[in-house]
Amino acid sequence: MPLSAIESKQSTGWSPDSWRGKKAEQMPVYEDPAALTKVEQTLANYPPLVFAGEARRLKAQLARVAAGEAFALQGGDCAESFLEFHPKNIRDTFRVILQMAIVMTFAAGLPVVKIGRLAGQFAKPRSAASETKDGVTLPSYKGDIINGPEFTPEARRHDPQRIVQAYNQSAATLNLVRAFASGGYADLHRVHQWTLDFLKGHPLESRYQDLASRLDQALAFMSAAGITVENSPPIREVDFYTSHEALLLPYEQSMTRTDSTTGEWYDVSAHMLWIGDRTRQPDGAHVEFLRGVKNPIAFKCGPSLPVDDMLRLIDILNPDNEPGRLTLISRMGHDKVAAHLPALIRAVAREGKSVVWSCDPMHGNTHTSTTGYKTRAFDSVYSEVEQFFQIHRAEGSHPGGVHFELTGQDVTECTGGAYKITDENLGDRYHTHCDPRLNASQALELAFMIADELQKHVKSTRG
Repeated sequence: MPLSAIESKQSTGWSPDSWRGKKAEQMPVYEDPAALTKVEQTLANYPPLVFAGEARRLKAQLARVAAGEAFALQGGDCAESFLEFHPKNIRDTFRVILQMAIVMTFAAGLPVVKIGRLAGQFAKPRSAASETKDGVTLPSYKGDIINGPEFTPEARRHDPQRIVQAYNQSAATLNLVRAFASGGYADLHRVHQWTLDFLKGHPLESRYQDLASRLDQALAFMSAAGITVENSPPIREVDFYTSHEALLLPYEQSMTRTDSTTGEWYDVSAHMLWIGDRTRQPDGAHVEFLRGVKNPIAFKCGPSLPVDDMLRLIDILNPDNEPGRLTLISRMGHDKVAAHLPALIRAVAREGKSVVWSCDPMHGNTHTSTTGYKTRAFDSVYSEVEQFFQIHRAEGSHPGGVHFELTGQDVTECTGGAYKITDENLGDRYHTHCDPRLNASQALELAFMIADELQKHVKSTRG
């Protein structure tokens, strides 16, 4: 590492393990600390999952989002699963994100930055450390990187060996995603045909057919003009980035390396990392860790976040006010966003902070159905997104992105949508181990709705 970089780190008092001197919320308790240390030492010698140059490229693209010149789409599993690890599931999630991105890009004329919640999204914060069933109390399930979902003492034990399995699965997932992104699977014509297939017989087919027809015409024009997959790589390839919540800090520290070209620290477990609403304490361990890595980062903004705390977090995490470095992910709930989001936006504008504003309409809209399943209503999810756009238009700021828990599988976990999934339908294909996800149809339906909002926003900003 260059001397200047070392001095800079020393002056800020940061090192990859400085978080250990802070209070760490939501962390597992391992019975054998020596076993955890051995796993950390093993991972520290493993190859990076992503590269610092890729993280810098994502930061540059997010800087365009912060400037109002692009839009960010972030989506994927609530929590990745060891048992459901299959190429088909990865492919289907990748595919629906590409479909959503194309619909938004064409409607608004803005490039869409594509970020998956995958290849590392294994740990989940929980509202309670334990749960009780039939008089038996066990630790809560905190994601496959920590323990298992089965309600047995063996499965719920916090096992450090799971960290190595999560790394291996992340590496395999990334290998497949990279192949999809650059090997022709992401060809614009192919993705558009998937969308046309989706529309056939869909309850909202006539509503969306106009946009699909105009995209058909655009592709035909490009072909006639000689812009083909053979001579234009952007038609057949996409940039696709990974992200996850940086919850399990021993894993994140083990995956933090010095970039050989800049001498700066990067967490090479993902291109982008975020801090959850439960772990965003300004003097906490998670904030301490992420302030020192150079990846693009984010934190969740729930309705309990005071304006002063938000500004303090921004100063800690992005002291140089670097565009693209920091994303603020609003997750208020459809019934709270109008009361809480405007003040945050105004404070950021008043202080001249460069941030990406993104909307997570999932976590604030969770409830238990009449049939006992945890679920989210499609109408509530869309309402929060719609209000997010309306508020930003009113404040003169850029609604920079959306953040969804979704899957390419045909699950029945969120109610509503064009196919009108009801509480009674939830048990048909309810596969999540943690939070409910939008299925492929609901996700693409939302993409068309968001495309309408993006069009309104672009027209308002361009006069």
